[in-house]
Order: sequence, then structure tokens, then C-alpha cells
Amino acid sequence: MTVQSLPLVITSGEPAGIGMDIILMLADRQQLNLPNRAVIVLADINALQERYSELKQKGAVKYGLLIQQLATHQLHELKDLPQIAQPSAHDTILVVDVPAAQPVVAGQLNPHNAQMVIAQLQLAHKLAISKQVAAIVTAPLQKSVIMTVLPDFMGHTEFFMQQSGLDKVVMMLANSLMKVALVTTHLPLRAVADAISHEEVAKTVDIVIHDCQQKFGLSQPKILVCGLNPHAGESGYLGREEIDIINPVLQHYRDQGIDISLAMPADTLFTQKHIATADAIIAMYHDQGLAPLKSHGFGETVNITLGLPYIRTSVDHGTALDLSGTGKASTDSLYHAIDYANNMATAIAL
Repeated sequence: MTVQSLPLVITSGEPAGIGMDIILMLADRQQLNLPNRAVIVLADINALQERYSELKQKGAVKYGLLIQQLATHQLHELKDLPQIAQPSAHDTILVVDVPAAQPVVAGQLNPHNAQMVIAQLQLAHKLAISKQVAAIVTAPLQKSVIMTVLPDFMGHTEFFMQQSGLDKVVMMLANSLMKVALVTTHLPLRAVADAISHEEVAKTVDIVIHDCQQKFGLSQPKILVCGLNPHAGESGYLGREEIDIINPVLQHYRDQGIDISLAMPADTLFTQKHIATADAIIAMYHDQGLAPLKSHGFGETVNITLGLPYIRTSVDHGTALDLSGTGKASTDSLYHAIDYANNMATAIAL
């Protein structure tokens, strides 16, 4: 079976949050069905059925979805998953049952169910690394709950990086206007400058170029890069990181014919004139890149982990416990995350 026809897998994430809601609402609107690719959901099937009933009572879902169990989460039952998971009928949602330890209540966190969320992530990784699925799409989880079991848990991105035996991946967020990758991610602002090194900048550029080519089908991507300091350091008056670290790395790629800028002031890079010309933008730290991106498309933005040996996309929002079970959660980001994953998997197959 080719990558082009392998199924996608969606982790439903924190069961008390809106992950199951937005999956069920998409399925009810027939937006979970792809023409040539099955979509498999990892969830506690009993909790999923109960949430569907809650949403139906609220009028958020209308049709009679068939929630079909493909298998349980035991790996030996999943060795033939690509064969048994075929594109389903519009009224069917395919589920691998990953049971919760205790009953799930919408909006109420329960640390006893943390292990179920971790089991979803472990299973998704194993399915992707063994090429039984084409991509992973993740619904939101609650880090504070996971950390009751895994105290060092940092998030989806770092989890899949560690499971893959890697020491560097790149967080990219993308929407219809721009794709923004980050050199550093979840660091205190005072620690960012110390984390900007020749090696980190070069690794980020390498991963962005590789995945733009391999996962987005861009043979010669045009990349714009933010400086760290205001005015990109103002020739050293406002900081020397651009002169001593960032630009020497970028010049190395330019000398090889790569279409990449030297460090640009972020306040002018994120203008329509420059955004329109870029296939990807590299920012030095989290809010430098993600604040302007989300101001131009929060809700339709997709989180993509570059540098993994497989495709992983995610929503751009959290668990929204207050919306769980109400039918008021937006499905937009999950829809776009599935669409990105499907298109990237298709690009790889071509």
C-alpha cells in the first residue's frame, strides 16, 4: 500500500476537552471522510459514544453516526491496520479503542485518565514510524494532567521528537497566508538569546528546507528569516547576534544558491509585501513568529512538526474545557490540520 492510500490517524487528546467534540462534529458534517484515504480515531469508544449523545441533545450533531470499532489499542491487533481501515461511508467513524481508566465527564479533568492520553500518543507514533499510517493529526491535550504521570512532559512536539530518537525538530505554524517556523519554542524570553547558536540556526534551516521540499513539494523554497533584535541589531548597536551568529549561517546557505534572506527586522518582515513572496518564514522565538501569524488567521492555523520521520499536524488551540459537550467549539482548525496532513502525505507520494 502506498503513502497516498495509507490512513490518517487522529488522537482525540484530553477526553474532558473538546477533542472528541470537534472530531464528532466534523464526522457528522461529512468532513472527516477523504476520498482515497481512511481516517482512524484513537479514543475511548464508550466516552466517544457518550459525547456524541450529549452533542445530539444539544443539536450540535444531527445524523446517526455509526461509531465502528476497528480494534483495541494492543499493537498486535493492528498489524493489518492499512488493510482493514478503508475509506468509510459518510455515516461511519472508524475508532481504535484506547480505554480511559475512569469515566469521562465533559469539562472535568481527571488525572487518572492521563495514561490513556499518553497511550494514544505512543500508539500513534508506533503506527506512523512503522508506516501503517500516512500521518498523525493531534487534538489538544492538557499538559498539567499529563505531567502528573510524566513530570518532564513538554508537549506533543517534544514527545514525538523523543519517541523518534531525535534531538531537534522544528515547530511550524501555517495558514493560508504564511508558514512560520521557529528556531526556539517554549523558552522564557530571557533565555532566548543564549539559545540562538550557529548550530541551532543551521539545524532549523536544514529542516525547513528539507521538509519544504519533501512534504510541501517546493523544490526551491524562498525563505525569509527574522533577526533576533529590534531592527535586526541596527548594525550592532542593538545587539550583535545577527552579525556574530545568524547572518554567517544564512550567508553559508546563500553561497550554496539557497533562496534565503539575511536576518530581517521582524516588524517589517511581517508585512504583506514580504509575506506574499515567502514560502516559509523563520522566526527566532515563539511570540516573534506566532503573534503576527495568529493575528492573520487564528482558528484556521495548523501546527506542523517538521523534522520528524513522518507527518504530524495539530490544531492551534487548547482543550477549551468550558466548551466541552456544548456543541459550541469550532472545528475549523482540526479541519485544516486534516487537510494539511492529507495534502502533505499526497505530496510525498508523488
